[in-house]
Amino acid sequence: MGTTYYTEEHEWLVVDGDVATVGITNHAQEQLGDLVFVDLPDVGTEIAQGDDAAVVESVKAASDVYAPASGEVLEINEALSSDAAIVNASAESDGWLYKMKLSNPAELEKLMDENGYKALIGG
Repeated sequence: MGTTYYTEEHEWLVVDGDVATVGITNHAQEQLGDLVFVDLPDVGTEIAQGDDAAVVESVKAASDVYAPASGEVLEINEALSSDAAIVNASAESDGWLYKMKLSNPAELEKLMDENGYKALIGG
């Protein structure tokens, strides 16, 4: 298992070598409520840190998911196209959104560890 990082916008990423798996935090899915649709980036898309990378839509609202780091999308979680609720059930494991090859690992220094994230959300 790689190192886990968090953003102030409630994304997480697990970095293993130069590949990161990205998703939204359990806290974020609790705030959104039941997800009904997930719009993921196309494989091969180059995204920059802070860019809109995906959209998660719940019965309450649609929310942008921002790229926690820059890189190229390698894979998307195909299971979410037919069952967005996987994110509700398992936001920080089976409900991952996409995997990317990092182009600038130094950007990770701007992100939080688990303790920093827990402090942010008052956990």
